[in-house]
Amino acid sequence: MSDNRPIGFIDSGVGGLTVVKEALKQLPNESVAYLGDQARCPYGPRPHEEVLEFTWEMTRFLLKKNIKMLVIACNTATAIALEDIKAALDIPVVGVILPGSRAALKRTETHRIGVIGTEMTVKSLAYSQAMAQKSAKTAVHELACPKFVPLVESKQYRSSLAKMVVAESLKPLKQKGIDTLVLGCTHYPLLKPLVQNFMGDNVTLVDSGAETVGEVSMLLDYFDIAANEQTLPPEHHFYTTASPKMFEEIGKDWLPLPSLTVEKVVIVDN
Repeated sequence: MSDNRPIGFIDSGVGGLTVVKEALKQLPNESVAYLGDQARCPYGPRPHEEVLEFTWEMTRFLLKKNIKMLVIACNTATAIALEDIKAALDIPVVGVILPGSRAALKRTETHRIGVIGTEMTVKSLAYSQAMAQKSAKTAVHELACPKFVPLVESKQYRSSLAKMVVAESLKPLKQKGIDTLVLGCTHYPLLKPLVQNFMGDNVTLVDSGAETVGEVSMLLDYFDIAANEQTLPPEHHFYTTASPKMFEEIGKDWLPLPSLTVEKVVIVDN
């Protein structure tokens, strides 16, 4: 049995494309339906209720596209809305925090782990709590990096400004003696070379979004909803609530797709 309906991915902007990139590599038969809420990005500084409401609006939009699974490819939305949405939907729902936490615990040797994320993700302590449940002896140092998402959304992730912002933002973590750092926002892998360069080669970076795809793959098999190889290639649809131009530029730069079209949509419930 196979299920060729698309997997849905939602994010506050283009960050979730880092998860899609991994999905295209690990799950080449699967179709993707992606929605980035760029008009209201970033989610990190927003109130809890607003993030919950926006995440539900994105979810309802993709449910109309007949998705078979939902990936909340946004750490802030995962921290706030995952449990609510999971309880309400009859399709599998996956967040990015647990897979990232598990991977960090697997890779650390000193049990000193850093987590960088948005203000809301760090404030929620979702990573610290997830890791504490599995390993009480691990020290977790969380740090909010609110300037990172705007750098990525404005396609400045390779600029000298980005290099300076990364160095300034991560300075407090340098003193903590961590050996593993979780990129606890799906926008952050676009800054990965700069983060690695500043933190040094002795610090292992964990991409929470990429780790999530392993869980997606396992659930596709568990629920027997994986797509079969088709004569026609899988169809990918990308949607944004803002201008498609910047989304397309970043998408073409980041994703291994021959072509990519992005549709502007309105998702606010009337």
